[in-house]
Amino acid sequence: MRDQIPAATWDIFCTVVDNYGDIGVCWRLARQLAHERKHPVRLWVDDLMSFARLLPGLDARRESQTLRGVDIRHWRTPFPGTEPGKVVIEAFACELPENFIRAMARRDPAPAWLNLEYLSAEAWVAGCHGLPSPHPRLPLLKYFFFPGFSAGTGGLLLESGLLEQRAAFQADPAATAAFWSRLGLPPRGDAELRLSLFSYANVATLDLLETWGSATYPITCLVPEGTAAATLAGAEFGFEPQAGRHCRHGNLALHILPFLEQDDYDRLLWACDLNFVRGEDSFVRAQWAARPFVWHIYPQREDVHHEKLNAFLDLYGAALAPEAAEAVRRLWHGWNGIGTSGDIVGAWNDFAIQLPTLNAHGPDWAGQLAKRGDLAGNLELFVNSRL
Repeated sequence: MRDQIPAATWDIFCTVVDNYGDIGVCWRLARQLAHERKHPVRLWVDDLMSFARLLPGLDARRESQTLRGVDIRHWRTPFPGTEPGKVVIEAFACELPENFIRAMARRDPAPAWLNLEYLSAEAWVAGCHGLPSPHPRLPLLKYFFFPGFSAGTGGLLLESGLLEQRAAFQADPAATAAFWSRLGLPPRGDAELRLSLFSYANVATLDLLETWGSATYPITCLVPEGTAAATLAGAEFGFEPQAGRHCRHGNLALHILPFLEQDDYDRLLWACDLNFVRGEDSFVRAQWAARPFVWHIYPQREDVHHEKLNAFLDLYGAALAPEAAEAVRRLWHGWNGIGTSGDIVGAWNDFAIQLPTLNAHGPDWAGQLAKRGDLAGNLELFVNSRL
């Protein structure tokens, strides 16, 4: 028997490729469509075990469950006979089940079918955003929907009121102190630089930690469990990188945090003075945090990610003084292994001098991005124009 669902359902398909990045984006989108846009949302995920770390309360053994207003389904093979909703989103070029595509072709009218693409600041994105692609055999059109930073793209995921919540949190010392206390940390000291470190495996990590240990001011580095924390296993800090562990190395205090669900991770970004982020989801959330940040972009074959990194640097640095923009570019290049100098220490020292300038730049940059509209709202407008 086919699944009976509301005709207005939005189906989102997600394969968990990069641990939490893809599902992180899809879960934020599903929540926003359900809560703010009041759409019935069915989220199909192939790896519920990874998803459960982002969403406490999710039972990875169940085929279906509803949490926070979203109908969560295990995307398994073979795929069950299922009636498609009015909108079908395949996230990041995942391939839909063939029997589901045939069911889409039988639906009258056919669903609005979108491929939610990866985020890029490259100039060509606006020209490809919204382009249709006919199915080779069936009477279906798939549209390419590109998130982005500029006019003519789909914008970025941004929940209603998020920037106001962030500003209120950052202006409230009691709120930030309560957050640190909940993580088992003291309030930030007046002279302290407190930063978060979330990255892929990176050979520059240990050099940077040594540099922070030799700083003339206290630095607290907060590392969520995962790849970045595992990198520390070979370091001479005398501890295993497990949640709750901490140590001191010169002027560096290093703390391993438990895996944080999305709302708490946002607060971590808001509360820190500087955030090292990776991939797509944490990259976007760091920009809404309006703090200085350093991006570890996902490596791709033939170094095509270098072009993506530089395209974003051009946009982000356009309103900065030349010396600040150059300091950002130099550290980001060093952190991403671009170039041959390998002078991550010198790059960090130049970047640290520019932190006050970058801190002032953050709210202006976030406000500029918000003017493009949010991704969920832009998706809704696009779908309505096609149905």
